[in-house]
Amino acid sequence: MSAAGKNTFEKAIVKTMKMDETTWLRHASPWSVWTRFSCLPLIVFALWSRQWLDWWALAPLAVALLWTWANPRIFSPPQDLDNWASKVTLGERVWLNRAKVPIPAHHRKMAFITSALIFPSFLVMAYGLYAFKIWPTILGMALVILAKVWFCDRMVWLYDNMRKENAVYASWLQKPVNDNRDKKAA
Repeated sequence: MSAAGKNTFEKAIVKTMKMDETTWLRHASPWSVWTRFSCLPLIVFALWSRQWLDWWALAPLAVALLWTWANPRIFSPPQDLDNWASKVTLGERVWLNRAKVPIPAHHRKMAFITSALIFPSFLVMAYGLYAFKIWPTILGMALVILAKVWFCDRMVWLYDNMRKENAVYASWLQKPVNDNRDKKAA
């Protein structure tokens, strides 16, 4: 996929998810990040269930897609963003903002490599789902998830590097301090 095509695909996903500041902050919760890995298995199970449920499989598919959309919204914002899972989300924001604030070439390259690994893995999974073959389905799904975990780890590296160069990105980890409180009450 070309860079322009990928960028259009990313924009479509971001538009569909409708991620505002509050949603991004909630998605930075480690609970959101870790439970997000359940989305693909739930979708795969829902698609596989068509073997038993026929067109009623649309119901579990709808639930899985609803969970995918709701996941970044249902958890409380974390008290602390200085952890691996939260930095994944911060790194994704840096990545999506790369047209406005350029990122180093080595980060771009690795993000594209890890993303590119998802495509053939997805094809293996899709073949397994189409043919009702369990091992290609599980193998493809596992490889998609592994590539996504690698991408997530790269997003942490990206964020940690970019916050050293960009004051706005660095401020995301800072907790606001209430300097208006009564000193005697403290």
